[in-house]
Amino acid sequence: MKNILKDRIKKKKLKHKLTDKYRLVMLNEDTFEERFSLKLSRLNVFVLGSLFIIFLIVSTSILIAFTPIRYYIPGYSSAELKTQATNLVYKVDSLQNVIYLNDIKMEAMLPVIKGEDKASKFVEKVDSLVQRDRLLKKSEINLKPSKKDSIFRNDVETSDRFNVFNNASSNLDIVFFAPVKGYITSGYNPKEKHYAVDISLKKGTPIKAVADGTIIFSAWTAESEYVLIVEHKKGFTSVYKHNSVILKRQGDVVRAGQVIALSGSLGELSTGPHLHFELWSDGYPVNPTNYMAFE
Repeated sequence: MKNILKDRIKKKKLKHKLTDKYRLVMLNEDTFEERFSLKLSRLNVFVLGSLFIIFLIVSTSILIAFTPIRYYIPGYSSAELKTQATNLVYKVDSLQNVIYLNDIKMEAMLPVIKGEDKASKFVEKVDSLVQRDRLLKKSEINLKPSKKDSIFRNDVETSDRFNVFNNASSNLDIVFFAPVKGYITSGYNPKEKHYAVDISLKKGTPIKAVADGTIIFSAWTAESEYVLIVEHKKGFTSVYKHNSVILKRQGDVVRAGQVIALSGSLGELSTGPHLHFELWSDGYPVNPTNYMAFE
């Protein structure tokens, strides 16, 4: 009982402390005239103080969130900085796409730069197919054409033979000019994997583009000195190796007969001043002498 009474007494005292009225008075120091008075209690002070603090926090948050003042807060990034960061992200993404496309293009051009024949892989696939076909019985294969096949073949051959417009247009689509005039010391020989013609020249002889096109490779290599690769229309690509000076950069557009390099004699595979010239069609090497005259 005593404990209960004590608790009740404490609660009453606390209630009185919170609700007891106090008077705040402002007086004139000289005349002691009352200027201002206010009745307060501890509870009123606590409630009003809490409301004031809440109002201050809310107003400050709104001021920071919806006004430019937030940009002056340490550690807060500005709108301009965010815009620059977003633009940089887009630029990086675009550069990654460009690098990816260039890697694909360079991978496709490696056989041309190294002088490899992409057709060899195709031949291996064909050989495997031929070996598989040999397993078939000869009796199961009928190679004799039918009457309809013979008639259709005759019509096609006759129409192609006298179709002057098609033949002329195919030849006039692209015309090649010799990159330089000179004596061919080593001709085109696929059996020895020499997919080019080597033309004997004096060092510093101007090398010209064989047709209109775009420089897709322009760099120095230990094996072939300065190398230029020009991409032409109709799937043709021309390669110029063993140059001492290159006059065009990757991405430059060149015209037929325009000087693009000067001949040299350095490089691990060089045997003297000459031009190593290759011509490729749709990724396969072709004999340049069938398209242009060098002498």
